[in-house]
Amino acid sequence: MDVLEVRKLDAYLSKLFGNPGIRVVPKKGDVAEVFVGEDDLGELTVDDEDGDRSFNFRMVIQVSSDPSFQPVPTLTTYLRAKFDNENIRVVTRPKKTDSLEAYIGEEFLGVLFVENEKGRRSYIFELPILDVDLDPAGTA
Repeated sequence: MDVLEVRKLDAYLSKLFGNPGIRVVPKKGDVAEVFVGEDDLGELTVDDEDGDRSFNFRMVIQVSSDPSFQPVPTLTTYLRAKFDNENIRVVTRPKKTDSLEAYIGEEFLGVLFVENEKGRRSYIFELPILDVDLDPAGTA
């Protein structure tokens, strides 16, 4: 990830979430961390496998293993607080029980996949970012 890509990713994520406090901090190679203030939200990786360069933001959210846990309202509240955006909403997916979808208003953000490992439940929020999303001419 070069400096220009990091700047474009910063600008894209700040605009997408309506939060100027979001910043992308590069690590070694094609990996970066995404922060809001001092809060490390997750990891951003490069995918240029198919000749098209894209990015994937991945955020792990630990949740209760209690069977009465309600993922939709809890994850909505969590993501709203983390990204400081009251327009984020989490909804169930038609025909899928292993994942949920996240939106800002009507704009699709990404998928939250449920993961159960060693008695612990978490959701993995994955937000794909295409190279064309980073083009200032292509943004709304």
